[in-house]
Amino acid sequence: MKLQHATAAAVATLLLACGTASAQQQAPANPLDAVPEKMPFDVPYGAPISLDRADAILNAAIGEARRRDWKLVCAVVDSGAQLVALRRMDGAQLGSIDISQHKARAAAKYRRETKVFEGGIQGGNTYLLTLDDIIGSRGGIPLVLDGRLIGAIGCSGGTGSQDEVAAKAGVAALK
Repeated sequence: MKLQHATAAAVATLLLACGTASAQQQAPANPLDAVPEKMPFDVPYGAPISLDRADAILNAAIGEARRRDWKLVCAVVDSGAQLVALRRMDGAQLGSIDISQHKARAAAKYRRETKVFEGGIQGGNTYLLTLDDIIGSRGGIPLVLDGRLIGAIGCSGGTGSQDEVAAKAGVAALK
């Protein structure tokens, strides 16, 4: 009887260990170890945005900022992350000249909104801070036309959410 009980306990322990190992194989303990089926943010690069189109996007973003009495700097870069146009509103902080360009460059280079980096860093994914040209602040958004990335807009000077609202107004002018 003791042998049967010991054998049953050993079998139960073995099954529990196998079940735990199986569960560990199915869901990685570290979410960063998960392997997605498809490539995230896989938008092909397209021809660079024209100056006329960049100006229209900046006019929309600056128009939104004016309506709300925000003093922003907004920049548009092309598909190669090079500056095409920049507008600085009267009274906008000087640091936002560089920050708006940084947001636009990061959005173009990494083909995603800078809000993704902000969320990742706040979520503890500090490895993002080791990547070149990352900025963990919303307000940088890729410009996609006909399924291809033609550039990006970056806005700075307000809170991250204010910068994002103005940038989204610029993106809306692209359509």
